[in-house]
Amino acid sequence: MENMAKVTINGETKEYPCGTSYRDIVNEYQKDTEAPIILVTVDGRLRELHKRVKGDCQIEFVTTRDHIGFSTYKRSACLVLLKAIYDVAGKDAVEKVEIHYSVGSGYYFTMTGFVGLDQDFLDQVRTQMHEIVDAKVQICKRSVNTDEAIALFHHHHMYDKEKLFRYRRVSKVNIYNIGNYEDYFYGYMADHTGYVKYFDLKLYDEGFVLELPERKAPSVIPPFAPEEKIFKVQKESQEWAEKMDISYVGDLNDRITREGVGNILLVQEALQEARISRIAEQIVADGSRKFIMIAGPSSSGKTSFSHRLSIQLTAHGMKPHPIAVDNYFKNREDTPLDEYGERNYECLEALDVEKFNEDMLALLRGERIELPVFNFVTGHREYRGDFLKLGKEDVLVIEGIHGLNDKLSHSLPKESKFKIYISALTQLNIDKHNRIPTTDGRLIRRIVRDARTRGTSAKDTIARWPSVRRGEEANIFPYQEEADVMFNSALVYELACLKLYAEPLLFGIGKDEPEYIEAKRLLKFFDYFVAVPSDDIPRNSLLREFVGGSCFDV
Repeated sequence: MENMAKVTINGETKEYPCGTSYRDIVNEYQKDTEAPIILVTVDGRLRELHKRVKGDCQIEFVTTRDHIGFSTYKRSACLVLLKAIYDVAGKDAVEKVEIHYSVGSGYYFTMTGFVGLDQDFLDQVRTQMHEIVDAKVQICKRSVNTDEAIALFHHHHMYDKEKLFRYRRVSKVNIYNIGNYEDYFYGYMADHTGYVKYFDLKLYDEGFVLELPERKAPSVIPPFAPEEKIFKVQKESQEWAEKMDISYVGDLNDRITREGVGNILLVQEALQEARISRIAEQIVADGSRKFIMIAGPSSSGKTSFSHRLSIQLTAHGMKPHPIAVDNYFKNREDTPLDEYGERNYECLEALDVEKFNEDMLALLRGERIELPVFNFVTGHREYRGDFLKLGKEDVLVIEGIHGLNDKLSHSLPKESKFKIYISALTQLNIDKHNRIPTTDGRLIRRIVRDARTRGTSAKDTIARWPSVRRGEEANIFPYQEEADVMFNSALVYELACLKLYAEPLLFGIGKDEPEYIEAKRLLKFFDYFVAVPSDDIPRNSLLREFVGGSCFDV
């Protein structure tokens, strides 16, 4: 008699023969979900749809509207794109196709070889992608031992992957293929190419953009609206990484094992200091800017940056005064609530905007004012005798998430404000076809910092991260192109250092916790890196804000 398993789905238990694929189960429910089911969790463990039922279990569906499912969709779209490019151009005509960073809702790629990258070529690739999608080709997965994978990557001239896996301790490597094209990807794939229905291709800069939907509307391609300033900063950071011969994690590991991290560290810190100095020179040269408005998403290093900028401004003859916008929070009982009934400290309405403008205008008129201090224990603003009056060389260095939004400083003359956007825009990729999302770098920074400064567990930080991201998308990212300058706070060596701090925290998340899936993903990610100690990191480094030991009050 066939062995049967009790499978619980949405509170309903059914019996299925052991060996039934999750694909077959999903097909029964697919019509009842708002978005396609692309993965499942089985007793809290993430599984691809080709896997099979082994015994009694509880299944939850992961759709393309879910964070993990949407990432899977985008990853699968990249695989289909690569397959189509090699189909159209021919393997021998393509030297390199490389993913770089996000542009709009899609990804920016460059390509080199013996085929011209023009609109006609992209049109052919798009047509081929649609043919692959319409055919619903199975995305197959096979596991090979690491030595075999290294030889395979060498054979395919994928030297970036070959170098990467020389440092992996795992014994097996998962290889995905569509027909005769095979590749390694960090993360799960869709069951077949038919999932990747929505995409477009656009020529952009020196490459092209694979346009993709947004998670909130996974069947709609939004209008192509590249953000030129942030793209320029990302491209500059990429070019600097290339000059240092550290474009991929394997490159970084090679340098660390051959010569240590010392020289890389010194060069990166020097580059950041030079950039901060140029920003200070720009402010001084203008002469009319009294309010330096600094904003950026969580864990960008805003506080350390504001201190270092203040030092540079002082060295250029200015008298900077730091002001945290958080000190203008409304009293806690007056804080507005979000859609979940929780106090929303991320929205502009959480601040006493009118009092902020009243004080800033008074300073601009040369008046003496008393600055408030927000007491986060009592939840009330207090006045402790902190008086300020601006002289000719005085400037205010104002840091807060709404700094670029003119609604915060609506009464201040535009010519009196200098806006700076700061973010950690990771310039390092895993390899040519696997990028490191900037959000991963910032999440890891926050996990390490919150544990050190607030005693917050990695579990709690991961649980709160979606709320933090919603706040950023509503209050920060829409205004980033308003900045006069942008500063990239990411350091090419930082993930190798953060590994030593983050891994023990992530291992502390239990397998039965909802955050375990994300913790496991990040732990797998750290497996790529050779770890380095933080001993040689300068005390004024932005990274010290997260690992500790900073000379600033952060």
